[in-house]
Amino acid sequence: MPKARRITAAAVAAALLVPATGMASSHREAPQITETPKVDATDLYAFRSYESGREGFVTIIANYLPLQDAYGGPNYFSLDPNALYEIHIDNDGDAVEDLTFQFRFDDTYKDLALNIGDEGDTRSVAVPLKNIGGIGPGPMDTGALNVEETFSITLVEGDRRSGSRSDVLNLANQSDTFRKPVDNIGNKSIADYESYANAHIWDISVPGCSPGKVFVGQRKEGFAVNLGEVFDLVNTNPVGPADGESNTLANKNITSLALELPIDCITADDSVVGVWTTASLRQARILNPEPESPATAAVHGGAWTQVSRLGAPLVNEVVIGLPDKDRFNASEPQNDGQFLDYVTHPALPELLEILFGVQAPNAFPRNDLIAVFLTGVADLNQPANVTASEQLRLNTAIAPKAPAEQSNLGVLGGDTAGFPNGRRPGDDVVDIALRAAMGVLLDSTAAPDGQLPYTDGATVSATEFSDSFPYLVTPIPGSPSDAQMAQMR
Repeated sequence: MPKARRITAAAVAAALLVPATGMASSHREAPQITETPKVDATDLYAFRSYESGREGFVTIIANYLPLQDAYGGPNYFSLDPNALYEIHIDNDGDAVEDLTFQFRFDDTYKDLALNIGDEGDTRSVAVPLKNIGGIGPGPMDTGALNVEETFSITLVEGDRRSGSRSDVLNLANQSDTFRKPVDNIGNKSIADYESYANAHIWDISVPGCSPGKVFVGQRKEGFAVNLGEVFDLVNTNPVGPADGESNTLANKNITSLALELPIDCITADDSVVGVWTTASLRQARILNPEPESPATAAVHGGAWTQVSRLGAPLVNEVVIGLPDKDRFNASEPQNDGQFLDYVTHPALPELLEILFGVQAPNAFPRNDLIAVFLTGVADLNQPANVTASEQLRLNTAIAPKAPAEQSNLGVLGGDTAGFPNGRRPGDDVVDIALRAAMGVLLDSTAAPDGQLPYTDGATVSATEFSDSFPYLVTPIPGSPSDAQMAQMR
């Protein structure tokens, strides 16, 4: 466990440099990112693996490409071959990445065609669909698949652009290329999607580490939020019941980049690590007025430019002011001082006071939020030497809990293995964040209504997820069975 750290006045002033978390996950949160959904980071999870026998590992899941409708054919939801997706780890508390796992994607178009016509006039005509027959169950059973997706992973030690680089390899064959399962087109195309997707969980060789695991592919959206009513001026009862409303995302899918890594691979002298994910695009894109293939539709060039960023859920969506949302997505933790006003005087509690008459905390600047969201909590998940910054901080020394033993309120529910000590799929981060913002950690003189059970009405539980890697469950198929339809109603 890290030693308790006395927060002096100077430390408080330094810590008041980044925003507190908001009340929803990162879906279409900034003007620019709405134009490039393939690089929109939606959720980030980091937790001690609670799969039996894997307690010595940490699982990190970065989700991208929000609000996927299962029936989104014919192209579905591949990630961007012209983008750089990254998971960053700060293992010494200085707000600078020490390890970065870079993901790059590639689409191979097979140009499947049918011979159409009669004996006197037969033409080979390319098909308009992503597949022309059944797929799976194995990762090599792709003869009927028109577009094959693969990815590579690079480990960068030190600065993400100038640090030392090495390939992460498939442990079985030492290849630097991994296959990604196609999205869940439907039960006719892929009869057993769960088995097909699980065949794409790869054991990996990470330089300097014991073997880990990776999975990249579509999953059922795990985040629960009453999204429509929340953004309609919180058109619901903000104090419950916790399950009194619907989860707007219940019928959506997402694309996950999931890593399982040995604890000693990602930690240094401290058991606490900070994690965040980013996506970057090239500075320039020139459209081809006469593209001959998907690969020639545009030319991309220039330096990598970060366009998406996500650590704790979700700073940018409801805390950062509209003029600065794109700026936050382009920023790095070490430069978070530019967002000072959004945390010292957060707008969300005042909006709830205006809308519902509950009393917002009267404690400015909001020092109560510093430890939870900026530095980590002393004797929980605060690094021994910490630079305040917006990251998802996890103390890897705290033992994981089985799903049935987890509290969906995390630390507020007496479960120190949960949010804000990292984040698990079953942590109800919306309710936790609402209560923190309204002053659950303050005394009653500063926050008279701070102990109310604030909620968006959409709850979540660890038992809704798998108890093994990659934890998020099989995505909804494009043509669900009657039983699957009944579950979604």
